[in-house]
Amino acid sequence: MQKNKDTIHIISCAFKDAFPHTLPILAGYVLMGATFGILLQKAGFGVEWALFMSIFLYAGAMQFMCVGLLASGAGLFDSFVLALMINSRQIFYAISMLGVFGCMGKKRFYLIFSLTDETFALLHSKTPKNGVDSGWFMFFISFLNQIYWVMGCVLGSLLGGFVAFDVSGVEFVMSAIFVVIFIDQWRQNKNHTAAFVGMIVSVVCLLIFGKNMFLLPALFGICIVLFVCKRHAKI
Repeated sequence: MQKNKDTIHIISCAFKDAFPHTLPILAGYVLMGATFGILLQKAGFGVEWALFMSIFLYAGAMQFMCVGLLASGAGLFDSFVLALMINSRQIFYAISMLGVFGCMGKKRFYLIFSLTDETFALLHSKTPKNGVDSGWFMFFISFLNQIYWVMGCVLGSLLGGFVAFDVSGVEFVMSAIFVVIFIDQWRQNKNHTAAFVGMIVSVVCLLIFGKNMFLLPALFGICIVLFVCKRHAKI
């Protein structure tokens, strides 16, 4: 009995500590998720599609792409190649979490599945308070972010048949969230080497490859530069 109470206390403390950190993601995920739900409903797919896709697929940009793929009846191979191209960026930050997730027991399976861009940014920049279990802390950051996304997708699907919604410019919400997270990390860390590397390499790749092709070269470049820097000095 006492063991169960201790477990509940550990989980409760982790939830209370993790929740405030996810609030910047709440508005963005609900709004973007609602946009997806509306588009899915307009394409002729019901709320059950929005629910199950947001739970089991949970792929952000790929979910938006799936609306067109489902509507056009795209083949399995074409869908696989497109998904690989869109989500390939996640390989880079997923690798950096292998050691962390490997120590999380059974929770690692969900942490791996639920690792999105925004969740990675929070897991990388936020640490639990003293005495708070880090595994449950990371779990609840990941879980709450997905809950926000599911809420938005379902809400958008339910409202899609009743409201007219102009989605132009909505994609800027997620960019704004990244700016907020970046500023928060900048304030928390005295060493800004990694931040400068990320900005400089990204700008150089943007100028060379253009806005539609710069992401993967920038990720490769950042990894290489940071690896070289780490061999000479701790960053």
